[in-house]
Amino acid sequence: MGGPNSVEEVEMFLRNMFSDKNILTMDRYTRALVREIIIFNRIDEVKENFIKNLGGKSPLPELTNKLIEKLKTKLDMPIVPAMRYVPPFATESLIRFKEDGIEELILFPMYPQYSTTTTLSSVEDIEARCEALEYTPKITVIDPYYDNYDYISMSVKKIIEALGDKDSKEYDLLLSAHGLPMSIIKAGDPYQNQVEANVSAIKIYLHERGIEFNNIKLVYQSKVGSSAWLEPNLVDVLRNPYHRKVLIYPLAFTIDNSETVYELDIEHREIANKIKYDDYRVAKCFNDDDEFVELVVELVLGKLEY
Repeated sequence: MGGPNSVEEVEMFLRNMFSDKNILTMDRYTRALVREIIIFNRIDEVKENFIKNLGGKSPLPELTNKLIEKLKTKLDMPIVPAMRYVPPFATESLIRFKEDGIEELILFPMYPQYSTTTTLSSVEDIEARCEALEYTPKITVIDPYYDNYDYISMSVKKIIEALGDKDSKEYDLLLSAHGLPMSIIKAGDPYQNQVEANVSAIKIYLHERGIEFNNIKLVYQSKVGSSAWLEPNLVDVLRNPYHRKVLIYPLAFTIDNSETVYELDIEHREIANKIKYDDYRVAKCFNDDDEFVELVVELVLGKLEY
């Protein structure tokens, strides 16, 4: 969905996110009211966190561009980032593609699991921008890859990398996915089912290789508001520990962003420190890892063969 390139873009990000009908699934008048309340309550805190903990910008845009530069050496086609809530928006690239006579767009979601709040929202944004430009390319969307064997293998490698020389049996492995309101899940969003299948695949992969953790648990992060969200909530799990050595793997992200670098590795680490955890570790996302580059290439070329 993108990440603010500066503190000045934080309000734009929040305003666009909470204007999205796939995020706040209510009539537009109520959505506008709720959006303004959320921004009023959160804007100062979010800006302060960006300045204090993230150097004034999200790490996501720069890391995404590094990934793209590597992809350009592997794929003979124009490759551009398209963010949902902050620049770079898709319009400028779409204008150029139309002028160049490009007849097909391949959309690669940076989310392994499908959700109406992420993949669908992004695809609809591209479609709307194409319509506004009277541009009618074929639009091909890469399928969810949460159960792709190479993706699972890469996930486990990031977990083992974060573990270092420690004994896995001494740690709880918390597989942290971005949370969603239960109202969206009950409306038919497949995200929860795909996340759970993702977790099962990782557990099987670990078991087959004799890698044992004290416990492996699916948790959900980033809850906003007081409505019912997917459970268990990561904060609640951390505050009520059964075990004081944990390794957190960000299951629903492929590129590090404010929700991994700040929320998981700084904000939640403070909880662990206050409760006196013996060890608290957070795995990195793939970012521009060569293996992730190869996975993207494989999935894109696989679509072109059909």
